Amino acid sequence: MDTTANKKETRVAFFTLGCKLNQAETESLIGQFKEDGYQVVLPTEKADIYIINTCTITHVADSKSRRALRAAKRRNPCAIVIAIGCYAHSAPHELASIADLVVNNVDKSRLLEIVKRLPLLTDSSGAGTENGKHDEYDGFRIRSMVKIQGGCNTPCTYCIVPSVRTYEHSVPIPRVIKEVRKKVTLGYKEVVLTGTKIGCYEDSGNGLEKLIRCILDDTKIPRIRLSSLQAKEISPELLALWQDKRLCRHFHLALQSGSSLVLHKMRRRYSVDTYQEIVRLIKNNIADVSITTDIMVGFPGESDKEFEESYHYCKQLGFAAIHVFPFSKRKETEAADMSGQIDDKIKKERAHKMLELASCCRYSFYTKFSGRVLSVLWEKESISGEGIYSGLTDNYIRVFTRSRGSLTNRITWAQLKGVYRNGMWAEVTENEGSH
Repeated sequence: MDTTANKKETRVAFFTLGCKLNQAETESLIGQFKEDGYQVVLPTEKADIYIINTCTITHVADSKSRRALRAAKRRNPCAIVIAIGCYAHSAPHELASIADLVVNNVDKSRLLEIVKRLPLLTDSSGAGTENGKHDEYDGFRIRSMVKIQGGCNTPCTYCIVPSVRTYEHSVPIPRVIKEVRKKVTLGYKEVVLTGTKIGCYEDSGNGLEKLIRCILDDTKIPRIRLSSLQAKEISPELLALWQDKRLCRHFHLALQSGSSLVLHKMRRRYSVDTYQEIVRLIKNNIADVSITTDIMVGFPGESDKEFEESYHYCKQLGFAAIHVFPFSKRKETEAADMSGQIDDKIKKERAHKMLELASCCRYSFYTKFSGRVLSVLWEKESISGEGIYSGLTDNYIRVFTRSRGSLTNRITWAQLKGVYRNGMWAEVTENEGSH
């Protein structure tokens, strides 16, 4: 078999599960493969190589990763199916019978080099759509994930991430600036700065605040959004940067529990009082800010009383959105062997109750903006052929509108009218609202 198959005839499809950091790393790999001459296609198409960027944060994530690998092999039994990412790093033996190749996080950055050494047999018959055409994947050049940091060396008792992303490192400021400028050239309107712990960013003594200042000063990207931060990483100096309207008024602060005792068992390194002070600080400094969070239910030993503490704490803080998930045992974590493991039925009941609260919180936050005019980055038609477009306000409200002309990748002002589906209906306007 020819090991140097024509790259222009070699179709590569990427599929990503999990966090924004995984998405950022997939974006980077797509760019590398395109620049080297490979034909990058949609993951739903027939390809010669399928690369699945896996996640292992929960058992559900493991299951989704396995399903994605099997689906790729069904789509083209002759294709090479490659598993990369955190699941591939933590349990390569579990994927060896599903994937043709398993690449861990250490070697992920060398994936292009690894693939170039593989024996490939391209077959253009039946590729893509029924008439043999295919659509090249461009990721809808609207919002791009930019990796600025990776790794964590302060593990929480339930988290497997430090085992699969083993050391903390930051991307130097000049490289980040170069990457953001490249995104602007490609037409992106928003970048999301992402990493395992972006609040720990450090380059030659410069932290996250300095990095953001440099991006604001040295690039023309219209919007900058941050991924998850820890409460202790927020400071008045950092918040002062939000005087620049290019910074999106959205903070995702993972809470995990509103019970002090449970937080201590999780080794979260902050108290409920400290977290509340930070939320108050953000709201006092940034008008109309959106604060979203993660909440875990059913952590080992979590009593009914502690769950209720967490529930009422979240209700009191009034998050714009809450991502709720039940505790999932992960091998090689302290929590997996803790006493007081919670029954699945109880975890399901607690998750249901917390999800109902999350829905109420989202509705309450959204309705505060009824009649207001906000900036929206429109993404694409949400219902093909009907002219209904979906986008995000800078403070993370999902909005919908009807338009005869394409709104894709445009930033406009829009007046929010009322709750619609999982967001709000809006009408595009030329007039700027209060920001």
